[in-house]
Amino acid sequence: MFYIMNEKKKEQYFTEGLLNWYKTSDRPMPWKGERNPYLIWLSEIILQQTRVEQGLPYYERFKAKYPTVIDLANAPEDELMKLWEGLGYYSRARNLHATAKIITTEYKGIFPKDYKTILSLKGVGPYTAAAISSFAYGLPHAVVDGNVYRVLSRFFGIDLAIDSTLGKKEFTKLAQTVLDVTDPGVYNQAIMDFGATYCMPKKPKCQSCNLKNSCVAFQEQAIAKYPFKAKKLKKRSRYFNFLLIENAKGQLLIEKRIGKDIWQQLYQFPLIEMEAIADESILREQDLFKHLLEADILENLSPSKPFSQMLSHQKIIATFWKIKVAKYSKAAKSDFKIVFSEELENYAFPRIIDLFLQDKTLYLDVR
Repeated sequence: MFYIMNEKKKEQYFTEGLLNWYKTSDRPMPWKGERNPYLIWLSEIILQQTRVEQGLPYYERFKAKYPTVIDLANAPEDELMKLWEGLGYYSRARNLHATAKIITTEYKGIFPKDYKTILSLKGVGPYTAAAISSFAYGLPHAVVDGNVYRVLSRFFGIDLAIDSTLGKKEFTKLAQTVLDVTDPGVYNQAIMDFGATYCMPKKPKCQSCNLKNSCVAFQEQAIAKYPFKAKKLKKRSRYFNFLLIENAKGQLLIEKRIGKDIWQQLYQFPLIEMEAIADESILREQDLFKHLLEADILENLSPSKPFSQMLSHQKIIATFWKIKVAKYSKAAKSDFKIVFSEELENYAFPRIIDLFLQDKTLYLDVR
């Protein structure tokens, strides 16, 4: 490992070089320079695991719809989830709503002003707490995220795994050491921008970088080496069969996901999960299928092409089955919500269902 903890000159060179680069950088974003902790928090939650280009319109819509934390706290859950639809990682939206309610009730709508209290809020980790406290209040807390790991590991040549306990500890300590405490908000924005636009995962702009002469990764011609993870993520595949049971009135069955699984609080069509892609004969033997379809099916089942969605730890492969019935069974009426196809746009669905609804493969008139 090339980094020496007491290498003060190198640390100072890095901080000064980074801030000098930032003076000439131009990455305008609506939340830059923002001092309102609510809006900073909102932007940071939206941008977690999300590209700026994707998150920006969501930030603008949330800011317009809920200009204060009290407005957000009072929002109906389904309305908020619909506004979040398509952004993914829906636990962020649920935590956002829960925290807004806490700030409204316990803090009388005033955002906390100290790091520890901010960190205690639901859905707020060390990175988000550091961003809010430094941007809004000028407190000396360094942000540590993927961009920061990459920049620091390359410049200082740190060969510790960023997903190890020791690695996280050393990176956090180093990030705090090189932080410009005179203006931590500007420094934090600088290192995030540098990682996002200059020291990128692929094709970094090393040749024009003002830090390259002291960058270990550049000098060793080992850019791809840094950073690295010790664990390799194993993803499992899950096979979903969604039943689009349409009655003579053009209505469909939907339900809200409330279990401890993916997509909590989002809506879906009746679901049968299998161990592999199912054919019609296998599907007809499933308990839920028999439970819901006591009435005669008017025509053969029509399957869609498979749709897929990659999540952090799993891959979802979904088939949508169009089923026409004369009327719904008692079980269907009691267990599911009945809506007209044109009403589907009022409900928040997982992205994989949205992809299907936007596709014309099954020629179902749902939008």
